[in-house]
Amino acid sequence: MESRADLYVNMSVSNHKPNLADHFLTRRDFLARCGMGLGLLGLANLVGPQILGAVPAVGGLNVDSPLAPRASQFPGKAKRVIHIFANGGPSHVDTFDPKPSLAKFHGQPLPMEYLATERRTGAAFQSPFKFKKYGQSGIEVSDLFPHVGECIDDIAVIRSMYADVPNHEPSLLLMNCGEARLPRPSMGSWVTYGLGTENQNLPGFISICPGGYPIQESQNWQSAFLPGIYQGTYINTEFKEIEKLIEHIKNKFVSQDEQRQQLDLLRELNEQHARRRAQDAQLEARIQSFELAYRMQIDATDAFDVSREPEAVQKLYGSGAQARQLLIARRLLERGVRFVQVWHGPGQPWDNHDDLEDGHRKLALESDQAIAALLKDLKQRGMLNDTLVIWGGEFGRTPTVELPTPGSNAGRVNGRDHNHYGFSMWLAGGGVKGGYVHGATDEFGFKAVEKPVHVHDLHATILQLLGFDHTKLTFRHAGRDYRLTDVYGNVVKELLA
Repeated sequence: MESRADLYVNMSVSNHKPNLADHFLTRRDFLARCGMGLGLLGLANLVGPQILGAVPAVGGLNVDSPLAPRASQFPGKAKRVIHIFANGGPSHVDTFDPKPSLAKFHGQPLPMEYLATERRTGAAFQSPFKFKKYGQSGIEVSDLFPHVGECIDDIAVIRSMYADVPNHEPSLLLMNCGEARLPRPSMGSWVTYGLGTENQNLPGFISICPGGYPIQESQNWQSAFLPGIYQGTYINTEFKEIEKLIEHIKNKFVSQDEQRQQLDLLRELNEQHARRRAQDAQLEARIQSFELAYRMQIDATDAFDVSREPEAVQKLYGSGAQARQLLIARRLLERGVRFVQVWHGPGQPWDNHDDLEDGHRKLALESDQAIAALLKDLKQRGMLNDTLVIWGGEFGRTPTVELPTPGSNAGRVNGRDHNHYGFSMWLAGGGVKGGYVHGATDEFGFKAVEKPVHVHDLHATILQLLGFDHTKLTFRHAGRDYRLTDVYGNVVKELLA
């Protein structure tokens, strides 16, 4: 006759098969199993349905998705953004800020105190380009940008921008992330965090650059402490074939139905893994990236194929990498992508310490027609009213010539150094006052002196146009509420239509 102890052992073996997972109970598992799971019911109200695996949907849209469209704090004029980044620092006195006094003092010392920049500079250096008035507003634009000049009545030129330092790396981070030194979320990440995106089959924030990365690479579109799903997705627009633009966009080995089954299994395993790790943000970002990659297979193939555009539209934009990527950008915006950043090229192409005339002429020739085509194309489609277009670099350039410096330049004495004291940017569409010039630099273009606009002020104004009070779009991290403008920034109301 079996003893009571033997009977208990046999019952345990036959009715309760060993489960390896039982040996690794977490506190959440303990709550789930205690009191018939009543503890977890309370936890569900705290952490929300997404963490526990529920996927509510409205009209086919997962409203619990971190990229689901969200309302702004108040009605904004702009719904989407395209940031055309002239990386390297275009010269404002050769593009959108004419300075006749440079011709008067050409080859002579400026009659003013020289401001410290990154490298040694010498005499006044007149612009090799001619300026002309355009549009009803009569705003002067150099002959580098005649096509953009035709659109000047839709543009607000800020001639009084300024930044903090004359170096590329911190100035790029300041312009993109609002912070020159420490890791902070990029502007595109903040915008998609605040608004979500209208197309769940494409990333909400896309950064495109032909031929490689700008300096600082992915830090320019980082999400930092925001959830990883808000980080920009980099696309190399040097390529035309979709398989090279986006690697592995097509699966040649299994059907979409089979992929869906695989992803469903992978998601279930990942969610089990996530529940054991107390809402790990990196793991959740990885799960979301798998799902997005699957959904992109159809929409991305269509969005990046500019050959589907009518011949007249392709002719409007012109040829070359800039034309192609700006047309791609319009197609992405049209399909619901929230924020598209368009870089001119790898490294810092506008950084002309030598041969400024040749360098700037080449770069403007590559982009002028396409930028103007974008503005005209958006306008004729009725999209310019609610699309904010931004153009500019991380800083401007000196009105004085850069002197020969071994190891830093070629010594040709025909270029300009970096200048963060004063430079130009422009905005168009999305609630911006067109045909308007804001602020001014001094008579030589060295420093912003009238209505100066810091980068933080620009960011505050951009968020205002999108429907956000920049002081209230925040994210709690490390014990404090962070924002794009840190503790600075004022909205430039004169720029608003």
